Amino acid sequence: MPLYLGIDAGTQSLKCIVIDTENGGIAAESSVNYGRDLPHYGAPNGFIPSADPLVKQADPILWAEALELAFLRLKGTGVPLNKVAGISGSGQQHGSVYLNSEFPMLAHEKTLAEQLRPLLARPVSPIWMDRSTATECRELDEHFGTRMQSETGSPAIERFTGPQIRKFAKENPEAYRKTFRIHLVSSFLCSILCGSHAPIDFGDGAGMNLLNLKTLVWDPEIVDFTAPGLLEKLPPVRSSNTIAGRLAPFFGKFGFTPGIPVAVWSGDNPNSLVGIGASNPGILGISLGTSDTLFAPMRTFKTDPKGYGHVFGSPSGGFMSLICFTNGSLAREKIRERTGVDRSFFDRDALLQTVPGNHGKLILPYFEPESTPLVLNPCVKRNYSDASPAEEIRAILESQALSLRLHSEWMGEEVSRIRLTGGASKSSGFRRILADVFQARIETISVTDSAGLGAAMRAVHAVSGIPFETLSGMFSAPEESIAPDPACAQIYGKLLKDFEALENSFGTGSADR
Repeated sequence: MPLYLGIDAGTQSLKCIVIDTENGGIAAESSVNYGRDLPHYGAPNGFIPSADPLVKQADPILWAEALELAFLRLKGTGVPLNKVAGISGSGQQHGSVYLNSEFPMLAHEKTLAEQLRPLLARPVSPIWMDRSTATECRELDEHFGTRMQSETGSPAIERFTGPQIRKFAKENPEAYRKTFRIHLVSSFLCSILCGSHAPIDFGDGAGMNLLNLKTLVWDPEIVDFTAPGLLEKLPPVRSSNTIAGRLAPFFGKFGFTPGIPVAVWSGDNPNSLVGIGASNPGILGISLGTSDTLFAPMRTFKTDPKGYGHVFGSPSGGFMSLICFTNGSLAREKIRERTGVDRSFFDRDALLQTVPGNHGKLILPYFEPESTPLVLNPCVKRNYSDASPAEEIRAILESQALSLRLHSEWMGEEVSRIRLTGGASKSSGFRRILADVFQARIETISVTDSAGLGAAMRAVHAVSGIPFETLSGMFSAPEESIAPDPACAQIYGKLLKDFEALENSFGTGSADR
């Protein structure tokens, strides 16, 4: 019975999923919630509270202790972990970990936390939510201009790793000088499993503003400008199907077989692309969560002329796009509260009481600062003064669907199918609107942790060579499918132009720096 383990180290929890490639099922799962299970780290939401709202940092040993606890819980499920033939993982993107030496030989009688704490050259890790590097981003953009985006796939972004490293080197030059290796969350945890420094894959490496996606190596000029001597502190960068190393003997105490291959880890978004079965061009992935995220494989490397979309390396080879819309379910919930309706009315009945196009009623739902398009100051704008609760609900759903379509058109990819995941994918009304706005078939799947599942599937691919398309059929087959209504194509084609005009009339801030 060949088993494979995928690990997902997210913002608020760490999860393990063991898949069985013989019967195409899930053999076991375990999870650790940082706030509930590890309260002594003082990170109830996955980061240390700070008086500065722009600063979001975590203790990297938190992730190591969570990994050990998740393995203990996985062992307790009774699944034969000695049958696990390969491991890979997913890490929240952009976060950085600073170490002062090589990894030691891990002792069985000590915890990971005890043994890894002395390795830290910096006691905290800025995570993807940290936006405290506006100055460093401005310096990078001013120095490199459009080359930053055209070759790394993104303009300099506050949350990305390169600007975070630059800030650390400027503010703590002595600690930076003593830093031996700088890892991402993904490569740090992969290194723990291997007992030696692991490489970074093209997918996660692209979220650093340091990787040249045209050459697939660290860009020497950008790296040198970012911080002195940075190139020698970075791990090598490799393709996503690389075997990073072999499982260290320490992990035999959980039931694993030491020496099994550990495939290089990647970021949560590249792993999710695989996990929902959207690794081939023509399939678009949309995650409908607190924020809405659109991602898709790309046939050719190209960048968003507006600078909102990002380009990463794809686990299946080539490239993938990623676009984040901050006001996703957050905005939908605000409208639901405003209209005072229950969940079933919002998700279904409101759409039955209104018509496609909603008589032109549109809304820009920027209840929080928005990433796409960039809006620094929260503000909600409507092109109407009066609407029934049902019309208000259709307005938010149609406007969000139109925004997703509008800001993904730069990719130039013809979309035939859209795979949905996330809590709002359960809304039958929203699924119908997305199908009609995109004029594409909407598919939902039974994946609860697409990043963890994608990591497990990547382990299978790297170790046994089974194609992603085959694995998708086994683990990511669609449960429900909705075909678009051709009669709505013209309605939403016109409404898309109206939405773009409304958005263009709204004053937005400077780039997400």
